[in-house]
Amino acid sequence: MSLRNFLRLAAHIQLMPVLESGEETLVGGQAVIEGVMMRAPHSYCVAVRKPSGEIVTHEMPVPRMSEKYKFFKYPVSRGLGVLAQAMTLGIKALRFSANTALDTGGTGATTEKPKEISSWGVTANLLFSLVLFIFLYKFVPLYLATSLGKQYPALSGTIAFNATDGLIRISIFLVFLFLVSRSKDIRRVFQYHGAEHKVVFNFESGKPVNVENAQSFSTFHPRCGTSFLLVVMVVSMILYTFIPFHGFWMRLASRIVLLPVITGLSYELIRFAARRRGSLLATMAAPGLWLQRITTQPPSDRQAEVAICALDHAMTLEASQGGPLVIA
Repeated sequence: MSLRNFLRLAAHIQLMPVLESGEETLVGGQAVIEGVMMRAPHSYCVAVRKPSGEIVTHEMPVPRMSEKYKFFKYPVSRGLGVLAQAMTLGIKALRFSANTALDTGGTGATTEKPKEISSWGVTANLLFSLVLFIFLYKFVPLYLATSLGKQYPALSGTIAFNATDGLIRISIFLVFLFLVSRSKDIRRVFQYHGAEHKVVFNFESGKPVNVENAQSFSTFHPRCGTSFLLVVMVVSMILYTFIPFHGFWMRLASRIVLLPVITGLSYELIRFAARRRGSLLATMAAPGLWLQRITTQPPSDRQAEVAICALDHAMTLEASQGGPLVIA
């Protein structure tokens, strides 16, 4: 894998939580490279448009984590199961889309198929992305907050310290989003993200799922991973105030260890807010909808067509397993 493709894949992996709707609903999805992955309760399909214009798909049945393991049926833990499965499927979909986007289908002067991204390449990218995540969102905010606390004693108190730490973390996230959104490649992914949201809205409305109907809906969806990540950061700020550690390394270790707890609690808050649109928690999740002005962009009809293709195949597979069939 070339350095360019390695960094390209790393950027997409960092964005996966933003592009994913990790809720066990009837349908949900994720934008990938030149395509969309759609999930039904027991099936998933990723549809990608090749450089030649052809749409190719890959689908398979997927049981819910809560059905495979009883532990993931309960509050907080169920969020871990849903998101772990979403990330696993997302990596598979991303790899499929990356390989498909590289396949020209034998057009041009050569018919030689480009090398696919290997398993070790994906594994190395995941490890790199994990280290980068911990460095950017755990180490750097804590280091800067600690340094500021030493210079300005007013910021060394528990509440002020964790508020500073949290605001730095959110700022890093916003700067990262802004920078990657300048990339043409990422802007196209954000368009497919918008296509996924429009098609999900179209499906949930009960109207026939087609390009014209889908394009009439908004690209801003309350179950988007963008909203989820902001809630995670707010929950982190609150939870960290109850941690009794004061040394830098103990604080850093606690932030890493508490990641599953924070993730599970944040999932429950988003789940509650999505079902009660007028509640206080729904209001707290509103900044995530505002941020979707960056992470979702209006799609073309061809991009909406890809999202509909992914949904149709996922729901057809769902119907073969006894689930409902989408009427497109």
